[in-house]
Amino acid sequence: KARNIAEFRLRKKRALAAAKTKSGRGGLDQMISEIQAGVAKNLPVVIKGDVHGSVEAIASALNKLTEENAEVKVQVLHSGVGAITESDVTLANASKALIIGFNVRTSPQARDLAKRDNVEIRYYSIIYEVIDEVKQLLGGLLSPDVKEKFIGYAEIRKVFNVSKAGKIAGCFVTEGLVKRGAKVRLLRDNIVIHEGTLKTLRRFKDEVREVQKGYECGMAFENYDDIKEGDVIEAFEMEETERKLA
Repeated sequence: KARNIAEFRLRKKRALAAAKTKSGRGGLDQMISEIQAGVAKNLPVVIKGDVHGSVEAIASALNKLTEENAEVKVQVLHSGVGAITESDVTLANASKALIIGFNVRTSPQARDLAKRDNVEIRYYSIIYEVIDEVKQLLGGLLSPDVKEKFIGYAEIRKVFNVSKAGKIAGCFVTEGLVKRGAKVRLLRDNIVIHEGTLKTLRRFKDEVREVQKGYECGMAFENYDDIKEGDVIEAFEMEETERKLA
């Protein structure tokens, strides 16, 4: 389990590194990249509206989302009445924030600045549409559920010593299927003696992507070769499920 969590975090770290290397992107684009990388846990916003009542209603609804979901939050950097100005865009750019305009528009100068700095401005005229879209963005902030999914069993019926390749397990798939690159556990007398990854999966001399129940195949583990006839290979994969705000 600890190894699976570590590998999941490593994928997130790589996703963040990839996000940082993309040039020409800023504002909300960069924030979304960090969300996908699992780094950002809050969504900064600037709210501008036509009247105080609308602005207060939107800010209150967004704050309620935060209260209901402790893992993620909306951060209202600024709210006010009137057109979206250059100072709003400058603030949003500095904080990688989303600008929400409710029944207002952007001044020409602010629009040019937003385009130059890649600041995202979204316009609305119905409050529930604001809340629904922010919910979708916040959903990206939630860490996905990561669950183990069993995919198959294979029995080692013969062990071959192959020059350069090392030990190859001659197997018969007894249940489900086995995939190349899958996570595997080696069971000996129903005790787990190794957990790792498949390095090789072959049918005869050909490398294959998967082998179904009822077929023979050859397997080799990544950096491990203490295998014996009668050992059982349990294949599984880690499945990520996107979470959504209620």
